[in-house]
Amino acid sequence: MTTKTDSQSALAHLAYCQQHQAEMMTLLRRMVEIESPSDDKAAVDRMGAFLAREFERLGGTVTSYPQKNAGNHLKAEFAAGAGKPALLLGHFDTVWSMGTLATMPFRVDNGRAFGPGVYDMKAGITMMIFALRALQAGGNQRRPVTVLLDTDEEVGSVTGRPVVEATARECEAVFVLEPSQGPKGHLKTSRKGVGNITIRVRGRASHSGVDFEKGRSAIVELARQLLEIVKFTDLSRGITVNPGVIHGGTRSNVIAAEAWAEVDLRIDRAADAAALEQKFAALKPFDPDCSIEITGGINRPPMERTEATVHLFEMAREIAGWIGLPLEESATGGGSDGNFTSALGVPTLDGLGALGEGAHASHESIVIEDLPRRTALIAGLLQTL
Repeated sequence: MTTKTDSQSALAHLAYCQQHQAEMMTLLRRMVEIESPSDDKAAVDRMGAFLAREFERLGGTVTSYPQKNAGNHLKAEFAAGAGKPALLLGHFDTVWSMGTLATMPFRVDNGRAFGPGVYDMKAGITMMIFALRALQAGGNQRRPVTVLLDTDEEVGSVTGRPVVEATARECEAVFVLEPSQGPKGHLKTSRKGVGNITIRVRGRASHSGVDFEKGRSAIVELARQLLEIVKFTDLSRGITVNPGVIHGGTRSNVIAAEAWAEVDLRIDRAADAAALEQKFAALKPFDPDCSIEITGGINRPPMERTEATVHLFEMAREIAGWIGLPLEESATGGGSDGNFTSALGVPTLDGLGALGEGAHASHESIVIEDLPRRTALIAGLLQTL
């Protein structure tokens, strides 16, 4: 339950963040200029070492989770008050390859900050740090806070998921500082589940001119299968099936012996996952001389709009009202680590990061003047929860 004291604290948090906006921008620039692509462990670990020092300066107890094939995941714990911790969740890997800064440097232009990873989601990490600073300055941290940042979210959270789930199970609620939604910065109260399936077809090679009838085209068989799987899309239930990449064959004068497709799956409801996967498993070759192999499935459950998530959103909207930040909710088709925590039944609110645009695009940017208000919102949520 919020109180008058909470509203006064929210205004104090806002004043603190506004007074320290220049420091926020300096920290953000430093993080953007430490490139951290998911597939470069050494680079990601440099970013992790930098963040570990920042959280230790704030008095956090830092734990590293060493990984062989990804960057080391990072947890920082801030003990205060009583009860289960609030979890601030995010990632510090980016989609941008090493060297991107040479052509896409950090810059400020017309009230926006640009650069690789600035929006998704190094601004969100900056907000975490300054929300904690604002809480400490006001001396009003009521419960423990845990920060968890993983290093392979952009490539499926293969190694990060177990750490995220284990941490979330011990927490009261999860606040995900992925970017906000759309030009008005809506929070995300639901996300689609995400999956990937590979369909691999094996046929029989032959010379297309000399022995055409002896061949069994894997490409033709795959084409038939793709026409079947697109029928699995059901927009009324939020189910989409997209064959996004296809490969096959060797030369135009050879009947293709092998072909495969990578298929993106999206679902609104966890209950639809098994049925959709079963449809793929039931596929049979049209040509009995071809074989089909299906691998993959739903790897990120949906974040469904639950009563607990709506409660967190209403809390956020009340706090936002005190500091003059209009706030609404949205659904999105993209996934995040919040999908995992929500699926565990832990109350989760997503999209609490920066206002901006261009995630994964060359115009990736954030709105600078909005940063203090959204950071104050995070501090308010941590205090009020």
